[in-house]
Amino acid sequence: MTERRPEERTTSAIRPYVITRGRAVSDAQTLAWESLVMATDEAFPASLQPEHQKILAHCQGLLSVAEVAAHIGQPPSVVQVLLADLLEWGLIVTRPPIPTAERADVTMLRKVLHGLESRL
Repeated sequence: MTERRPEERTTSAIRPYVITRGRAVSDAQTLAWESLVMATDEAFPASLQPEHQKILAHCQGLLSVAEVAAHIGQPPSVVQVLLADLLEWGLIVTRPPIPTAERADVTMLRKVLHGLESRL
């Protein structure tokens, strides 16, 4: 008879509304998922909740809000609230998403393509 293993937990035992203290949105401006965030050089207090500390640990370089969410395993909406806290406390800096580029001139792109093909 084989020993039955308990099923592995695939979700956190802590519910998202507990992590955000019941907040679905932040009091400040909501960060877009494409916004880039980076931790500042400020020393962060040890009293921060674990999710804030995880975010700061991952944000040593520029990461998007969606990437931060993937790294810490939380929904982007939860991460947006947590990042708004960190922004308010001066522990991160943000850069808004780069606006979508205007549609490129197709004839110019064809000329570039033909130029590249002629060199190969």
